[in-house]
Amino acid sequence: MKKSLSMLLAGLMLVGTLAGCGGGETASNDNAGADESSTASGAAFKIGGTSPLTGDAAIYGNAVARGAQIAADEINAEGGIQIELKFEDDENNTEKAVNAYNNLKDWGMQLSLGSVTSKPCEAISTDINTDRIFALTPSASSVATTEGKDNVFQMCFADPNQGTASADYISEQKLGSKIAIIWKNDDVYSTGIHDKFVAEAQAKGLEIVSETTFTDASATDFSVQLNDAKSKGADLIFLPMYYTPASLILTQANSMGYAPKFFGVDGMDGILTVENFDTSLAEGVMLLTPFNADATDDKTVAFVEKYKEEYGEVPNQFAADAYDCIYAYAQALEAAGATPDMSNEELCDAMIEQFTSMTFNGLTGENMTWDTTGAVSKSPKGMVIENGAYVGM
Repeated sequence: MKKSLSMLLAGLMLVGTLAGCGGGETASNDNAGADESSTASGAAFKIGGTSPLTGDAAIYGNAVARGAQIAADEINAEGGIQIELKFEDDENNTEKAVNAYNNLKDWGMQLSLGSVTSKPCEAISTDINTDRIFALTPSASSVATTEGKDNVFQMCFADPNQGTASADYISEQKLGSKIAIIWKNDDVYSTGIHDKFVAEAQAKGLEIVSETTFTDASATDFSVQLNDAKSKGADLIFLPMYYTPASLILTQANSMGYAPKFFGVDGMDGILTVENFDTSLAEGVMLLTPFNADATDDKTVAFVEKYKEEYGEVPNQFAADAYDCIYAYAQALEAAGATPDMSNEELCDAMIEQFTSMTFNGLTGENMTWDTTGAVSKSPKGMVIENGAYVGM
């Protein structure tokens, strides 16, 4: 999420994911429907992650757990590398994430999926680095997650890249002449995207006429922000946020008769699944995301069908990134000739070598690579919601 979109679109890539599948003892999870299973003890690589399986962010955490599980089941069924997957609930809370991480260490975790959300992942990434457990997070996108840690990598776009790519796309496609931004100033995800968007928008000559914020405590009433944007003639509102507050913004804009264009980021992928939200209000919403569930390639079709069969809903980008994480791990483990009896320190060294040299193709990108900072290089897709579905722009 750091380059201009035109460059990013040239480098679309894809990631692998890990998950555990059954046969022996089952590692049960009591939290909010996140499925996990295991292979026979001692014969599988133990991969763990902390995830908001309950609470306000559970929709993201469960998507990750489910996407990873599907990948693990497929990999285990092949009979080669075997993966034992375990998620611990962190409720999107930093203190609980640390406790969950320690529980996973006690379980014998050899490789990590980090955390699903940025703040919890930041909280455990220092321990991950000290303990020399390699981590590949599907969705914790803040720079602080990986900064200064040679063994923490991302499958998702980093926040600054999304901001830059969004400004480039809006400028290149001439989507708006007067831009408003509504962002969440107590959230590292929203803040990181906002800061780079503003810098790139200025460089591209975009006119930002309104910048307003909100916090957890004020995330239900957006009348002040919307009235400011409307009074200043904003014809496009940029929303660097997750889809729950975005759905409220769309609803409240409609109720006041304000109909600008709306442009979002990957956290808004899934807005069509928000409970009690009138999805017709999302018609025309644009966003950048690495995954399109409506794509017609064989790999995406098979994943979407399997996810719908298992969980009764369409997978979002979080599920796809987790699926890719597991497959990327499997590719790296096989290429390294790794075995489950290796220590986490040995596996850490092997994974750093593999991820900084390999190319990966997955659901969320083709020819994906990672640099030594842990950042992934892949391309976002410009999507617009039409007739209740995502369509490529």
